Amino acid sequence: MTSLKFLQSLGIDRVDRIEDSNLRFPDGAQYRFEVPGIQNPNAMASLLDSAKDIGVILHRVTQTKGIMLLTDSEIDEMIEIAKETRIELFLSVGPRATYDTSASAHTKEGVRIGYRLRGYENLLYAIEDVKRAAELGVRGIVVYDEGLLWVLGKMRESGELPENIHFKVSAHTGHGNPASAKLLEELGADSFNPVRDLQLNMMAALRKAIKISIDIHTENPQSSGGFIRHYEVPDMIRVCAPVYLKTGGSVASHHGYDTTEKEASERIRQVFLVKNMIERYYPKAISSKAGSKDLAIPE
Repeated sequence: MTSLKFLQSLGIDRVDRIEDSNLRFPDGAQYRFEVPGIQNPNAMASLLDSAKDIGVILHRVTQTKGIMLLTDSEIDEMIEIAKETRIELFLSVGPRATYDTSASAHTKEGVRIGYRLRGYENLLYAIEDVKRAAELGVRGIVVYDEGLLWVLGKMRESGELPENIHFKVSAHTGHGNPASAKLLEELGADSFNPVRDLQLNMMAALRKAIKISIDIHTENPQSSGGFIRHYEVPDMIRVCAPVYLKTGGSVASHHGYDTTEKEASERIRQVFLVKNMIERYYPKAISSKAGSKDLAIPE
């Protein structure tokens, strides 16, 4: 059997012709808006106030610095904001190689370790981080380590974690091919963020391999390239639906950046620009309404 035939037998196909995706979110929508890098309650409140003022519906807010860097009261406040506005709140697992004693993670070669976990203890700490957030009511977790994803998936299956908790795999895990995407889906991912610089045909290959939502950066901080892809968004929706459009990133200088209240408003302006691009070039595209039933809204 040829390699091509074997990949096809695994449900991984070559994309010779880019086609529109016929997959949708449970509510029938093709796309949703996500704003990453909102690290605290004040920035989150400013972001959502600006969204209301400008008439933009957000579906997901993502905190990226780590659960362990938030107090219980800060998490509670973010949960209340999310519940009031019927929006998903995703918090990131705190333990990661760049936070522990790893020397390698801060070298040019060792940077490939990324935010993965080193050793048994850090795996244990990461599980505790997720359990704390879940006990407070958070239902969206950003994961940076495939082994941790596997454990969390098993915990959800066994009832150790809520059955409605969602796991989102970060772009910082470095995945960008359909085999990796399929593996992450099998491990328990509900949402997959591939590397930021994939071309449309590469994204199409991901969509053919998996059914979970794909999270795509419409723009990026300078630390990850700084490129802005607004004109590509209509085609991203056509090919990759269901898709979360990660927007507002170019306001930040790097991942984990502390977005100010003023900068939160600027992130909303970028969402508005992308929304206008969709309305101009793909007006038939369907967006989820606020508070759709399948959203990972805190409890």
